Amino acid sequence: MLATVLGLVIGAVIGGLGGGGGVLTVPALVYLLGETAGDATTSSVVIVGVTAAVGALARIRSGGVDLRTAAGFGVVGIPAAYLGTLLGHRVAQPVLLLAFAVLTLAAAGALLLDGRHGAPAGCGDTSVPVGPGGAVTTVATRTGTEVRHIGSLAWVVACGVAIGFLTGFLGVGGGFLVVPALVIALRMPMPRAVGTSLLIIAVNSAASFVSRLEVAHPDWRVVAPFTVAAVAGALIGKRVGDRMSAATLTTCFAALLLLIGSAVGVQSVLALR
Repeated sequence: MLATVLGLVIGAVIGGLGGGGGVLTVPALVYLLGETAGDATTSSVVIVGVTAAVGALARIRSGGVDLRTAAGFGVVGIPAAYLGTLLGHRVAQPVLLLAFAVLTLAAAGALLLDGRHGAPAGCGDTSVPVGPGGAVTTVATRTGTEVRHIGSLAWVVACGVAIGFLTGFLGVGGGFLVVPALVIALRMPMPRAVGTSLLIIAVNSAASFVSRLEVAHPDWRVVAPFTVAAVAGALIGKRVGDRMSAATLTTCFAALLLLIGSAVGVQSVLALR
């Protein structure tokens, strides 16, 4: 019963915000359902991965997913997720959860600061300069366009490797890092970042689970009802998220990360003593 209730809530978060499910699922499995950190990370990639896949399919139909960006993240993230999984099994539980908390708080801070200062010019800047009298000044060149594309590709590769590694290492889908990366580094609108994040989460979770097959010991009595409820919650969350503005989505996502990061951080520090 508890797994079902948690699944509905976490699924709604995943479906509405495009991430954050892993940062909720791992602590819920550890602190509320009594799993070890190792088993919880394995269970989490199953729950979050399946839920994200359903959410992504629901958004692909409406064009709310950047398939090329998601494919780029997936290609470089799969081997990185495998490496992160190998390393994650060698790290003590309090240290694993503390790293989890630090990254969550950092992602929240980056989102809030980015929203406060606005979108800086960069590889995703598509503004057109205006000359005297309001006439449009054509300064974009083929070379300039290619440079922006190369810059975007470099960001995709860098973010994909980092997030893939952390997906395997921490046992989360990576959405709590994917969404800030898409919004801040690639200047993707928040609603589209949500859909794209879901597809990336699904791919990374699948890769992480495959790499855990030899050592995976998920409790299917918990995972099965948790996953089914999470899928239902994701479909509900999508409908709610579609009615929210980009600014509201960003604020809600950052607030969620701050709340979870702080709670897990305190628990981890106390466990290290």
